[in-house]
Amino acid sequence: MACEDYRKLRGCDKLQDSAKKIYDQYITIQAPKEVNLDSQTRDVTNRNILLPTRSCFDQAQKRIFGLMEKDSYPRFLRSLVYQDVAQPDGQQPNGPL
Repeated sequence: MACEDYRKLRGCDKLQDSAKKIYDQYITIQAPKEVNLDSQTRDVTNRNILLPTRSCFDQAQKRIFGLMEKDSYPRFLRSLVYQDVAQPDGQQPNGPL
């Protein structure tokens, strides 16, 4: 969401400040909300924010979406929390338990 908001910014000063904040919050090693990125993507993103454009986080965002699609989302769909919400009253897709 931070990357989507970033793309809407206007003005070089705003891009520079926001890019640094996003990098420090999510991408740098040991960031408060660090996302799981490989070192190559992290390095590319670090270089991109030196001269920030609206697309400087595109590669990182694609990697995160890919990880979510292949790992996090399928695990969430299998989780008991989701199953309880998706199938109330103990019902399973093929009938009651």
